[in-house]
Amino acid sequence: MRRIARPVALALGLVAGLTAAGAMAADLEQVYRDALAYDAALASARASREAGLEKLPQGRALLLPSLSVTGNTTWNDLTLKHLNPDVSRGYNSNGWQAQLTQPLFRWQNWVQYKQGELQTTLSEAQYQLARQDLTLRAAQAYFDVLGAQDTLAAVSALYEANTQQLALAKKSFEVGTVTITDVHEAQSRADLSSAQMIAAESDLAVKRHALLVLTGKEPDALKGLRKGVALSRPEPADIQSWVSAAEGSNLSVQAAQIAGEIAGREVERNRAGHLPTVDVVASYGNSATANALANFINTDTRSAVVGLQLNMPVFQGGAVSSRVREAAALRDKAAADLDNARRTSAQNARQAYLGVTSGLAQVKAFEAAQVSSASALDANKLGYDVGVRINIDVLNAQSQLYDTRQKLAKARYDTLMAQLKLKAAAGSLVEDDIKAINALLD
Repeated sequence: MRRIARPVALALGLVAGLTAAGAMAADLEQVYRDALAYDAALASARASREAGLEKLPQGRALLLPSLSVTGNTTWNDLTLKHLNPDVSRGYNSNGWQAQLTQPLFRWQNWVQYKQGELQTTLSEAQYQLARQDLTLRAAQAYFDVLGAQDTLAAVSALYEANTQQLALAKKSFEVGTVTITDVHEAQSRADLSSAQMIAAESDLAVKRHALLVLTGKEPDALKGLRKGVALSRPEPADIQSWVSAAEGSNLSVQAAQIAGEIAGREVERNRAGHLPTVDVVASYGNSATANALANFINTDTRSAVVGLQLNMPVFQGGAVSSRVREAAALRDKAAADLDNARRTSAQNARQAYLGVTSGLAQVKAFEAAQVSSASALDANKLGYDVGVRINIDVLNAQSQLYDTRQKLAKARYDTLMAQLKLKAAAGSLVEDDIKAINALLD
């Protein structure tokens, strides 16, 4: 019996260490903030947003004047024939020019500038979507660890109860009050719960490592839900209101809407390839060289020019028309993506809403089942003592009680996650929602 009890002592010690209250225990808000600072996926989204914000100044630059300066220097080796004698001379010629170009009419540049405004908005929406995803991942990882701890605690307690029942069965067999079948049944349940405990320990280690990957930290303990905590119903308590909000305010829908506008303007930008362009061009330059016909006398020429430059595209091999057709197809794709985003967000809202409502009902049912299971276990133990119940009845009652406890804990965590997913589907998930759940922790 000592050999059997040793693993449960180690497991119970692990559970006690993980769930002990104290200054070192982390809560959901702390895990969320650690994930904000450490998560690689969010860091990637943040860098992508910074890159996307540069689309606006790049588009604006197409509307502003451009200034370029060029310079040259050339060595010349010149020989003049038919002179008596022939003349050979080497000299250097050089020059420079500054040119200022101000677009007056370049419609494609104006459209690209407006696209830049939309692309910065899209970058921000995509970043907020990544941050919302991190919120859900952090909460899921947190509740996964709590759930694994609850499972380990339950199977460890069941193992302890089964070993006690095994000892009682052996003692009763020695005095002849039960059969060897009772001993074998108790031994089977003890071995089964031992295997469950090993699996629960492994699962807890995996869940804690997942939290470490997300936050870069592995807290000594996590705060659990308060006993008897009451979970709230969705407000408003109308599934259609949440579905309508999801179809219009979901972050994925907003990003798809902006992407559709950008795709529409891309068609317009490519069509502008058929239009003329008008620029103001001003240049100032200097050129210095030697005149071979005037006995190599150096000449210094300065020029200043201001004028309008018109460029009328006539034929470019069909490239412009092809790009227009390509952009139109991508615009249709963006419209289909928007429809898909709306349908998906509506489905997610329905699923999350039903997850909350059914979860609340399950929590209530499991709470009642836990009370009745505990009463049934007490009754079966008393019946076993007086001889009206057999060993398997007690073992079954123990299994039912601890299974109910596990399912109750899981139902609570799943309901809280469904609440967060519901707000995410409606595009209203904010940091205060994490704080609200954090207030439910012990």
